[in-house]
Amino acid sequence: MVVPLIRKVDKLLGSTICTLFGSLKRKKTTFKTDTILVIQLWGIGETILTLPAIKALKDRYPKSKITVLATLRNQEVFTGLSYIDHLEILPLNILKIELYSTLNIGKYDLVIDMEEYLNISAILAFKLGKFAVGYNHGARSKCYNRTVKYNDMQHCSETFADLVRAIDTKVTIPNLLPLHIPKTDKESINTLIKREKITSSAIAIAPGLAETSKERMWPQDRYAQLADGLAKQGNQILFVGVESEKPLIKNIQSQMKEKSINLAGKTSIKQLAYLFTKCKSMVGNDSGPMHIAACMGTKTVGLFGPNLPIRFQPLGDDNIGLYKATCPCSPTINVHKGEFKPCNNNNNLCMQSIKVEDVLKALN
Repeated sequence: MVVPLIRKVDKLLGSTICTLFGSLKRKKTTFKTDTILVIQLWGIGETILTLPAIKALKDRYPKSKITVLATLRNQEVFTGLSYIDHLEILPLNILKIELYSTLNIGKYDLVIDMEEYLNISAILAFKLGKFAVGYNHGARSKCYNRTVKYNDMQHCSETFADLVRAIDTKVTIPNLLPLHIPKTDKESINTLIKREKITSSAIAIAPGLAETSKERMWPQDRYAQLADGLAKQGNQILFVGVESEKPLIKNIQSQMKEKSINLAGKTSIKQLAYLFTKCKSMVGNDSGPMHIAACMGTKTVGLFGPNLPIRFQPLGDDNIGLYKATCPCSPTINVHKGEFKPCNNNNNLCMQSIKVEDVLKALN
């Protein structure tokens, strides 16, 4: 419940604090790049989409020390990458966040805030940096020295890249960048492959979602039908997810006629990333595992309804963001506005418009 509490406090007090800090902001137009901080605190998928921009930043300013401020939930994405010099972990506790930001006032020459909506990151950017760059919407924009328009009709990786383009950095994103996989994680997955008798015909399915906007989930019975259809074609089915998604996957398996393997809770983020490289393809909701598979070069099909694939589709050659929503409510998710609305009175029509045959065709 830590994140919901932070979001609530952010909503109640954040705008007021940002407005106050904005009135105190020094009108600077130039900046140094000796020490650069990038702020990205939340979702795994969006964190992966920041990597091309961060690498481009390091390529542009190779002598700079680049630090990333993350949290325990997304830190694995950043570890081991050669273009990140240091990783700071922000405690998800309001008092500790305040203490951290106060003890490190003005520590960085330049701060780039890649959070799209929450005020807390703008407050951190204001306090931690001598010069801050962020998006130009909401009261949070008052905390920055330079702002960028949030373009919600392009891929989110490009929107993150716009922030570093604003400081004279060229970025092109043909594909996502892979995670660094330590030898120990590769060995763990190789052991898992032997134990579970996973073959080269494996297709990974990720039917779960994080706590935000469950409307993105494709119906369970359709996942069961999809898995059966793929198994009948001679494919091995691997269900993947976090520990809490075990019951969800077991329920899907109970509706199936063919065999499948439930790997929920058996892999870390990096282990899952390496496992995807051993799979023929991956299919799942608009979520973190979809982006993990895409960044590792696995052929990926992402299922979209409340959100638009133009913003969050799995980047990569031949990857597909499958979207067939005909209901007028879509998109109901606008991350930069903090909007996570239910689809058409909670009937999930946006996702129900995708049929099993559509996914089978996309995968084939």
